Amino acid sequence: MMQIGKLVFPSSCVSLTLFLLTTFALGAGAEGYQPPRLADGSPDFQGIWRNATATPLERAPTLGTRRAFSEEEAAAIRAAALKRVADDAKPTDPDAPPPAAEPLPPVGNYNLFWTDRGMSVAQIDGEYRTSIIIDPPDGRIPDLTASARARMAERRGPERSDGPEGRSLGERCLLSFGSLSGPPMLPVMYNSHYQFVQTPGYVMILVEMVHDVRIIRIGEDLNHDPRRKWMGDSIGHWEGDTLVVRTTNFRPEQSFRGSSPDMVVTERFTRVADDKMVYRFTVDDPAAFEQPFTGELPFTAIDEQIFEYACHEGNYGLPGILAGARNEEALAKKAGE
Repeated sequence: MMQIGKLVFPSSCVSLTLFLLTTFALGAGAEGYQPPRLADGSPDFQGIWRNATATPLERAPTLGTRRAFSEEEAAAIRAAALKRVADDAKPTDPDAPPPAAEPLPPVGNYNLFWTDRGMSVAQIDGEYRTSIIIDPPDGRIPDLTASARARMAERRGPERSDGPEGRSLGERCLLSFGSLSGPPMLPVMYNSHYQFVQTPGYVMILVEMVHDVRIIRIGEDLNHDPRRKWMGDSIGHWEGDTLVVRTTNFRPEQSFRGSSPDMVVTERFTRVADDKMVYRFTVDDPAAFEQPFTGELPFTAIDEQIFEYACHEGNYGLPGILAGARNEEALAKKAGE
């Protein structure tokens, strides 16, 4: 048996994935790698990339400042993730008794066949990372400021059901769920795919989820657009073979873990192998977080295409939620008469 924090894995699972992890490590970018280049000499990032990973955004508190797993521990995590999918895919027992009436059984939603979470621990610079966040050293997002906590509490009020504007951006098909489109660009439970397209002066990133499109203007002498935009206003420049992108001027409706519209996200894209890119981001928002924080994760090139994401086609959830709230209000009013 192997224990990682409070998780225990059978040793028999570990050997199943050690070979795969070792193979992946050998394919990682080596020092001196030269990326393919466009006609203007800039590194070529074009293609379809995926950033799904079993590594969580924040590190488990039990791991403290431990930044990396051993190869054996990473193999155990991958084996456990694969086993969860296999167990979830087993046929339902037709002879199983019905669930108890109380407490109500969980209804569930997607089974794991339909999700596309990463199975492997993120590996960067030979380390199997314990969290995407690498700074602060505990791998945790810093505490929110008092003003940010007040803003978050206001957003969670009962007015969320007053109208569609109170619901999340993902529910309304305005932006992807989580922070998939970003910035920062982070994986979610499925559709963690991106298409990069480059032209002179621009980099376009098409996000599979809700088909969001980020357009990055390239040029060190460019000024930020004062208008507030979905996904902010992104300006990039090259530092050697690394694309550095600074994004500002977010819309107030778009928030990352409590961030304010004045959040500044600095991203660094570095292609380290034909099939691997290292993505680093730093979030700086004194109005929301007690200190800046930095994260890092790999993007893997895949030979696939991105299909159109039909957001909430035929979805009755949103009008159902709002109709339920109106019904509760009518019942409360009737009871008060």
